[in-house]
Order: sequence, then C-alpha cells, then structure tokens
Amino acid sequence: MQEDFIHYLWLHKKLDVLNLKTTHHERLEIVNVGQHNQDSGPDFFNGQIRIQDQLWAGNIEIHIKSSDWFVHGHEQDPAYDNVILHVVYEHDTEIFRSDNSTIPTLELKQFVDASLLDNYHKLFSSKNKWINCEQDFPEVDEFTLKNWQERLFFERLERKSKTIDNLLKSSKNDWEAVLFKLLAKNFGLKVNGTAFSSIANSMEFSVVRKTSSKREQLEALLFGQAGLLDKESYTTYYEILKKEYKFLKQKFKLEKQGVINVRFFRLRPPNFPTIRLSQLANVYYKEQQLFSKVISAENLKEIYALFEVSTSPFWKTHYTFDKESKQSNKKITKAFVDLLLINTILPIKFCYAKQNGEAIDETILEIINAIAPEKNSIVDGFSQLKHKPKSALESQAFIQLKTEYCDKNKCLQCAVGNALLTK
Repeated sequence: MQEDFIHYLWLHKKLDVLNLKTTHHERLEIVNVGQHNQDSGPDFFNGQIRIQDQLWAGNIEIHIKSSDWFVHGHEQDPAYDNVILHVVYEHDTEIFRSDNSTIPTLELKQFVDASLLDNYHKLFSSKNKWINCEQDFPEVDEFTLKNWQERLFFERLERKSKTIDNLLKSSKNDWEAVLFKLLAKNFGLKVNGTAFSSIANSMEFSVVRKTSSKREQLEALLFGQAGLLDKESYTTYYEILKKEYKFLKQKFKLEKQGVINVRFFRLRPPNFPTIRLSQLANVYYKEQQLFSKVISAENLKEIYALFEVSTSPFWKTHYTFDKESKQSNKKITKAFVDLLLINTILPIKFCYAKQNGEAIDETILEIINAIAPEKNSIVDGFSQLKHKPKSALESQAFIQLKTEYCDKNKCLQCAVGNALLTK
C-alpha cells in the first residue's frame, strides 16, 4: 500500500465517517480535512476535528504505520508540534510531539470498505500492462470520461502555456515573435523541430517583419540562417537567394551561432526542410499581420484560410536545390494546419486570452472538437481499449492522461481511477 492511498482516503472521506474512533476509543468527527500540502511539512494544513466534545484545529499528518512518525524524525521537528491527528492505516506504536505530549491517532483499516481496498489492490497490482486499469477502462461510463477528457485537454493547454510564458519573457513580451518561434518549431515537425526553433531564435523577429513584404528576401533569410545557402551555386534561384542573404546578413548583422543543422534523412520529400521553410516564408509573406488575425479568428474556416499557402514557384518543381522533380503545388495540407492548431494556434489563443482576462474556452472547445484526432501510439493504445477518439480534444486528452497520470501511477488523482476504485 502506498501512502498516497491514505491521503486519498482522508481527502475524499472514503471512510465510515459516522463511526470513527481514535485508537483510545474516543469518538472522532471530521469537521474539515484541511488543505492538502504537497510540499514539506505536515500533509494537511488547517484541519478541524472533534474528539468527544472537544473541537481541535491544526494540522494532520498521514503515514502507513504509526512508527513512520519516528522513522521520519517528526518527534524532533517543531514543525509537527501543531499536529492534532495522526492518520495511519496500521497503528503499531504511540507517537509524541517534541514536548512528549501524545498525539491522537486514527487507524483507518477498520473504517475502510473492503471493496474499496480490493479495487485498490487490483488497480495497483497490475504488472506488465500498458496502463494499470486497461482491463477495466472500457467499463468507465461516457459521462465521467467526457468530463475528464475536457479537463485533461485544458490541463495540457495550461502546460503549453508555461512554454509560451517563458518565450514571452525572452522575447520582451512580443506576441508576434512568440507566434513565429512556435510556428517555426512546428513547421520542422519532430525531425527538424529543434533545428527550425534554433533558426527562429538566431535572429530578432523584427528582421522577419522587415523582410516579409518581399518573398525572396524572407525566403533567403530563413534558408541562409539554416545554412542552406553556404554551398556553391546550383541554380539561378539559388544565386538570387544567396545574393539576398549576403545583403541581409550585412544589413542586420546576422549570426548563425547556435543554429542546428537541418536534416533530410528519412523524411518524405513533402517534409523536406526546404519545402517547409519555403511554406513558412510564404505564410508571413501572405499574412503580414498574422498574430492579430490568429487571435481574432473564431472558427476553423478562418484559420484554414490564413494558412492556405503553397511554396514559392521554384519549389513547385524541386524538393532540393540541385535536382528537378515532377511539378506539384505543394500547398500546406489541412492535416498539417490541424497540427499547427493543436500545438501552436490554440495554445497561443488560450494564453493570450488568459493574460487579458478574456474567456474563450467555448470557442477553443468548438474548434478542437471539429479537428480530426491525431494518429500516434498513445491514441492507438486507447483505441484498442474500445475508446477510439473522435476528435483532437479526445486525442490530446488521452496523451495528457497517459503521460501525466498513467505513466506516473497517478490513478488516485485520475477520474477514471476514482471511478474504478469506488465501483
């Protein structure tokens, strides 16, 4: 048994609360379980209990066994002098404060329902399983799961907001710069995301802003900073970009310190860094007020329109500078925009609204529910458990559930885990 389970029992009063007694057989009433403390010190602050007819206010400490009090050295720590109740699963010794006064103890094992204990052991005794509850997960009712998925989705947005907050600090609160850096990273996808991010961080966004009215200049800027214009001449277009970059490098005193080399290996040609950088350049050439339009967009149709972009003409017949290919339009696909929505656009809209005290949760829910679910191993895993996601909200929620709860054995903090414990 884990101590977290004792915390769960106390916090949610999963006890026979009408018949509680201390180990000295005194009648015990829980008036207030207190504030759960996740840091050092007693486990619950400012609790209230009534023993016999005496009301006590103070802190509550929780252990599996009473003797853990001495194992942790609490009898010598003044921080535990105001503990009014010691809650344990098994009482094996009396415990004392630093002044040798006895602390009342509640032994839980006689006040916990047997079925709850059975469900707990079943949940946490699982070995070599993808998730602890995979056998019972399909039994969770749709209402519980749907509400939990919504909360998980917003938890994931909050986590992404921390990244945005850090970027804002380093960008002097320039939202346009933050959007560019996030988009650059996501245009690079998994293989080149870090490299594209290093390109975006290698220059001030003001340089992008000043070159965005000229497509060749903006493309030269991105290709040059990526180190793709460092070789000998391939084509006339290559020479044009190289000349433009030389001018920009001198004008804006550009450096490539910290830039990571882009990769072509094991990529499908449509995802080559040349194609994605050209598309990114054309997004900013087409939409020179991109941030304000992203923030004002209220539905998918408006957002898709912003990214209805192809490459520059040269790349319609090339994937690399040195080899011509069959002509193709190379437009940004709807599926790719969906990835941008999930990983960049919705997080930045959410974070911007939060900072400005606006409530746009319903707009975000409407958009995310209209996006097709992602395809990855986590989504596949839950699909095999008879819960195939129908939207990106559900796939994002499942990613959050697997990485932040299942993988960390946080079943007691999970709505699914709670439902299975008390079934």
